[in-house]
Amino acid sequence: MEKVIKKEVKNDLKETIFSAMQELGGFKKFIKKGETVLIKPNFNTADPFPASTDYEFLKSVVELIYEECDPKVVMIGESSTMSLNTRKIIEKLKIFELENSEKPARIYVFEERKWIKKEIPSGKFLKKVEVTELLDRADRLIFLPCLKTHSYAQYTGALKLSVGFMRPYQRIGLHLAHLQEKIAELNQIIKPDIVIMDARKCFINKGPAKGEIKEPNLILASKSRVAIDIEGVKIIQSFRGNSLKNINPYDLPQIKRALELKID
Repeated sequence: MEKVIKKEVKNDLKETIFSAMQELGGFKKFIKKGETVLIKPNFNTADPFPASTDYEFLKSVVELIYEECDPKVVMIGESSTMSLNTRKIIEKLKIFELENSEKPARIYVFEERKWIKKEIPSGKFLKKVEVTELLDRADRLIFLPCLKTHSYAQYTGALKLSVGFMRPYQRIGLHLAHLQEKIAELNQIIKPDIVIMDARKCFINKGPAKGEIKEPNLILASKSRVAIDIEGVKIIQSFRGNSLKNINPYDLPQIKRALELKID
């Protein structure tokens, strides 16, 4: 199992992210000069953090990638929940302001781009899917999950973040049965290079848009979605009143299936 770096945020958020990444070898270990980087945040809704990715957290990661790695471009892409308009959500959260920075990120709404058909290898519950073309355009993929519980999937972190790459109407079938196992199987065709979780705040019950908020005040970083999700579950379980009590993280269906498939 890959290691997970956990850093308490004492003063400067950007410095904490930098410090966590340094313990993994630094951004330069994963991103080379001139590469195209795609960041996947969580803008499922426009509800405030931890329901959606915090603006300052996202801005800090974009700045660090430009400063440390000199990439060709940093892209940010998302597709929100099926019933909402992704562009309007991103506008409401003021994320498009990042396009006006000295070194701007490019913001993409997946629904406004082409969808590519993919077969799911070893898919028992999910056989095929359509995902954004941007996955094939990026040299490097960075996951920025929030930490929270989920009313249907029990937990949503790094593995669940991949659902945002799917064509929206296909998510209806995803949620009908074996949701967590399908989440794991989807992750076979989506392979992030880095996962940085903003765990300064989290939902310990309900979710993904609203719930009881606690403040672990942590930044987590890892090469592994599974490892960071296991740690995320444990963090939520450390708070009284959480909805994941008495669950072994390794037995959570999305994590269990991901381990069966040897997903990192």
